[in-house]
Amino acid sequence: MINITLPDGSVRSYENEITAKDVAKDISEGFARNVISAKFNDKVIETATTLTEDGSLILYTWRDNDGKKAFWHSSSHILAQALEELYPGVKLTIGPAIENGFYYDVDLGEYTISDKDFKSIEAKMLEIARGKHDFKMKSVSKADALSFYKNQVNEYKVELIENLEDGDITFCDHSTFTDLCRGGHIPNTGIVKAVKVLSVAGAYWRGDENKKQLTRVYGISFPKQKDLKEYLELLEEAKKRDHRKLGKQLELFTFSQKVGQGLPLWLPKGTSLRNRLEDFLKKAQQKAGYEMVITPHIGQKELYITSGHYAKYGEDSFQPIKTPKLDEEFLLKPMNCPHHCEIYNSKPWSYKELPKRYAEFGTVYRYEQSGELHGLTRVRGFTQDDAHIFCTPDQLDAEFKKVIDLVLYVFGSLGFDNFTAQVSVRDLENPEKYIGAPENWEKAEQAIINAAKDKSLDFVIESGEAAFYGPKLDFMVKDALGRQWQLGTIQVDYNLPERFELSYKGSDNELHRPVMIHRAPFGSMERFIAILLEHTAGNFPLWLIPEQVIILTISEKYEKYAEKVLNLLENNEIRAHVDNRNETMGKKIRDAELNKIPFMIIVGENEEKENRISVRRHGGEDLGMISVVDFSEIVENEISKTLKQF
Repeated sequence: MINITLPDGSVRSYENEITAKDVAKDISEGFARNVISAKFNDKVIETATTLTEDGSLILYTWRDNDGKKAFWHSSSHILAQALEELYPGVKLTIGPAIENGFYYDVDLGEYTISDKDFKSIEAKMLEIARGKHDFKMKSVSKADALSFYKNQVNEYKVELIENLEDGDITFCDHSTFTDLCRGGHIPNTGIVKAVKVLSVAGAYWRGDENKKQLTRVYGISFPKQKDLKEYLELLEEAKKRDHRKLGKQLELFTFSQKVGQGLPLWLPKGTSLRNRLEDFLKKAQQKAGYEMVITPHIGQKELYITSGHYAKYGEDSFQPIKTPKLDEEFLLKPMNCPHHCEIYNSKPWSYKELPKRYAEFGTVYRYEQSGELHGLTRVRGFTQDDAHIFCTPDQLDAEFKKVIDLVLYVFGSLGFDNFTAQVSVRDLENPEKYIGAPENWEKAEQAIINAAKDKSLDFVIESGEAAFYGPKLDFMVKDALGRQWQLGTIQVDYNLPERFELSYKGSDNELHRPVMIHRAPFGSMERFIAILLEHTAGNFPLWLIPEQVIILTISEKYEKYAEKVLNLLENNEIRAHVDNRNETMGKKIRDAELNKIPFMIIVGENEEKENRISVRRHGGEDLGMISVVDFSEIVENEISKTLKQF
């Protein structure tokens, strides 16, 4: 007999050699019909996998992220088979599941694929899926695996196999198709009912620009046609919300090839928006006891060698700047934390003076590959809302919780209500990826877990997602379209204080190392604004939007009255401007709608006569003719609903 522990903690006993599917049937026949994947003792398995020992079992349906992952990984196999059948002689490489869907990288040889070919690929995939072919895993010796792909003249698979250990190699079969694969599949192809080829792109083999460029075919699949229809509608909505399109339309930012790729230029309206975000956080930080600092955009190379950033990120940074002095080199700073360590180190500290909280909107630079640049979400120069707290070990718990409160305040004021927290810890199987003593890592990880529990956060623990110098708490936010973004991070660091020999004098008159907390509620200003732009579709919170009101004059006769209204609004700290162009009222209203200005004030003969204003909301709601005082109260009340006090 073997004992199987389920996620609810219950234990069920079965005869040896039962399958995951059998356990699902034992729970419920209806549930079993929906189970498509499983995990046993933290290893992804197929539902047909035989269980021969005690262990913990998790069963996944399509509604689970891991279920979707297995579904999409299986679909990538179907795509690969379709490509082989449609384009004989192509060489397959890898085909993983991704956040939404899957892709397969393939060496097409003399063939090409364009969007004209998508329909035929989809048809072939559905033809294969309808065959209801079982996915079957089998172990293969290294010699047999190499022989199989050498016979196919596939040097890509041969390279992958050569880096694998004999005894750890598996193939997956379905229909007449075989692929090198670690596993994690749905029971059979028939579960896939709807497919869509989304795009094709170039991709270098193993991400190396010096190696051959392959064709990457992106796709997505679903268990129901209705799900695909809803997803495609979501994609269309996402296109409308694309921050690059909205940023241009709303005149927030631009890029210039002469300035350089990945280096955004902020236009007046975008600068106004960005400054307001900074002021919002500065006020909250001031109340929380932070002190603002400013550090240079460059630092000596030795600074980043000391911090460990050069060893980890040197290849992704801009090349060193050489000066006329022999052997003197500077780097555009990739991080702010080494500079803040040196600020702390500028004087001796007593435990009575801690914690010290240094904050900076510091611009950093990283040389991202040109193919990875994307609007504001992936740039080469960006500003972090960075802060570093230097505290005693006894203060760590309270300080960490205060930062959580600050992050939650930021999210609440900007309409990000749907989020989970992720405790990002070390990958214990790859300790070489990290710096510092294991005991310090254990203390830091436990401190984050305890704080997350005490603040009643909905959190998960993800192995291998820690920074190289310490674990962190990442906030995973869902936007209005249900997409998940990592926004806001808090990190506990025992290592940089060690590397920079930071100290404070304790109550025992001895020198001690402080603990360092890194935090950035926005992450980067550029990426945060991009995500906020897409989340709100450009309809920013009223307190934040650069232009709250536009005053539309019916004719030039009422321009003086419009200026009077403008002055009254500005006296009430309402941001407005007058549109006195020689255009029709219809054209002015359409332009105001396109620019997503929350309120339109229309002034003409009646308004001037009664010393009032006619107000229309973005979207068309008519608020009628009211006084400027009443309108100011409406604006103030709307702002107070979203912008809470910290």
